[in-house]
Amino acid sequence: MGCYAVNIDSQLTMADHVTAVCKVGYYQLRQLQGVVQSLTSEPALVNAFISNRLDYCNSLLCGIADTQLQRLQSVQNAASRLVTGTRRSEHITPVLRSLHWLPVRQRITFKVATIVHKCLNGRAPVYLSNDHQYAGQRRTSMRSSSAALLEVPRSRTAIGDRSFSMTGPRVTLPASVRDTNSSLRFRKLLKAFPCI
Repeated sequence: MGCYAVNIDSQLTMADHVTAVCKVGYYQLRQLQGVVQSLTSEPALVNAFISNRLDYCNSLLCGIADTQLQRLQSVQNAASRLVTGTRRSEHITPVLRSLHWLPVRQRITFKVATIVHKCLNGRAPVYLSNDHQYAGQRRTSMRSSSAALLEVPRSRTAIGDRSFSMTGPRVTLPASVRDTNSSLRFRKLLKAFPCI
């Protein structure tokens, strides 16, 4: 029976995952740097390589340290600078907006909100759907029951606060976005919503 040394702290902070994503992201950007000027659809190509890496399992990154999120954001910033030819001295937010790319923190919120929407509309697995209940389903005469807000369970640990059953109900959206039944329309409204 082998013995493996496991660093529990790095697993809980997702530092190893973030390091791997950054390493592969920068490698792919270096590979694309020579050919991106000769391509006609470079935003789509870079988006396919980099954004897919940033989006993979990103709902697990909800609640991680800002330093880890900043490392992922720097990969996205480098990709947007490669596509647009923007210098490092220029501000990156208008560049991301022009490419219609959400920053990493908003991408995580977008993913969590999308999964919660699927849970509430019966399009997610049962094991996820059971974690989300409207606040008025267990108790009566609550203001939140008429507002269709989700019940946020209590947690006693910082790691418990990062679980899907805790982070999902905390994503607050206006009723016009929250109450749509169509997944496609929900995603379109959610992406346009300024607070995600």
